[in-house]
Amino acid sequence: MRVLVTGGAGFIGSALVRYLVSDVGVEVLNVDKLTYAGNLASLKPIENAPNYRFLKADICDRAAINQAFETFQPDYVMHLAAESHVDRSITGAADFIQTNVNGTFTMLEAARQYWSALADERKARFKMLHVSTDEVYGSLGDDGLFEETTAYDPSSPYSASKAASDHLATAWQRTYGFPVVISNCSNNYGPFHFPEKLIPLIILNALDKKPLPVYGSGANIRDWLYVDDHARALWLIVREGRAGEKYNVGGRNERRNIDVVKTICAILDELRPNGASYSELISFVSDRPGHDARYAIDATKLEAELGWKAQENFDTGIRKTVQWYLDNRWWWQPLREGVYSGERLGVLKKG
Repeated sequence: MRVLVTGGAGFIGSALVRYLVSDVGVEVLNVDKLTYAGNLASLKPIENAPNYRFLKADICDRAAINQAFETFQPDYVMHLAAESHVDRSITGAADFIQTNVNGTFTMLEAARQYWSALADERKARFKMLHVSTDEVYGSLGDDGLFEETTAYDPSSPYSASKAASDHLATAWQRTYGFPVVISNCSNNYGPFHFPEKLIPLIILNALDKKPLPVYGSGANIRDWLYVDDHARALWLIVREGRAGEKYNVGGRNERRNIDVVKTICAILDELRPNGASYSELISFVSDRPGHDARYAIDATKLEAELGWKAQENFDTGIRKTVQWYLDNRWWWQPLREGVYSGERLGVLKKG
């Protein structure tokens, strides 16, 4: 069994690749451009495994992607490569359109060409998974959950680019009969998470005794999903999910941002006491433009149809995550020193 994974040096992608190589035992080709958020150190546990190989390539480079298909001959494609940070999309939308829209188009066309030429038995087995986000659905009010039938209503350049790529995937299935399935996940967290995102940023700022920035009043709600639970879901969806269908992946762990930050502070107070509570570092800052109020996933379809269930709840997952960052300075210290030190991103200039 051969699986081509795009974006496998990123946060979710590396968790998936580690799982596929170590736990599942399939052959994996990891195709990644290695932008600022791509980090081969995240694959150190499996970098020398005989069933793992890496190709540095841009998903927008059709010739390179064609060659990857021809030489590796995958049974499944799991497409995760994307620009993913909302704040960066606010001030640099072009990269998001290029990678998330044009890159997905390139992947779909290269995969369709490859699939069309397969022998009948392999052609019937082949499938592509397009991995997306719950942010395509926009913002929820106080009640309700995102379902697979929820209308798209993206608010940021990031979520708009992912919505566009979802529509491309759906169109390729309907127009060409191409076997593609879509997953939409809630906010992921866990080990090897690039420190621009809320949870790792708060952990590392706290350890550095820097302010802990909370947008607005901190009342925005997210549904948190432990990354290893997500990796298991993705492998299940690409194998057993029905072509043309969508599957929402969520942890059923809604938390206000301010409560996430306070939880991290409380765990650090216990594990790395520092005299005063880390919560005294909390600093409320101006809100993000177009900041969605609430996300929450209804994962019933995935649970009922494919039998998936999250193994971590937020309390167990966040403790594991904080402990991992305490134990793995070797991974994050170079990123904090040379790639991203924790500065505010996505601030629009006035005037």
